[in-house]
Amino acid sequence: MNLIRECGSRQNQNQEQRKTMKQIPISDLNTDNYTQIFHEDEPKFNAPHHFEIKRKADGETIAKVDMQEGPILESGVNGCSNEDLINIVVARLEGFQASPYSCRENAIAITKLEEALLWLHHRTNKRKARGVEGTHTV
Repeated sequence: MNLIRECGSRQNQNQEQRKTMKQIPISDLNTDNYTQIFHEDEPKFNAPHHFEIKRKADGETIAKVDMQEGPILESGVNGCSNEDLINIVVARLEGFQASPYSCRENAIAITKLEEALLWLHHRTNKRKARGVEGTHTV
């Protein structure tokens, strides 16, 4: 059974970019006990867009995430947004909060993720007000 989930529809055109991937650096906040996260070595548009999560035990890719590549007005919707991924994590934690696994740490994490969404929304609104949302204009 294939467990790979894709967000975005650029599978074929991204195969070349996925050939040279580098691992996200390990820190105290993102351990690599069970999985490792990789992204393209030479990203376009100033940030990585293609991610692979690999099982540490055997190196098998268990998930791929393609982020929006380029401004939407110029490139169309072609991948996940930061907000999409944050909302996925919020939904998952809210599920735990509605179960016996409810805890203070989950509640705080949800609050901080919602705060991140607030700041990203604020950034978008400022860009809209300046008439540059969805473009390469800084």
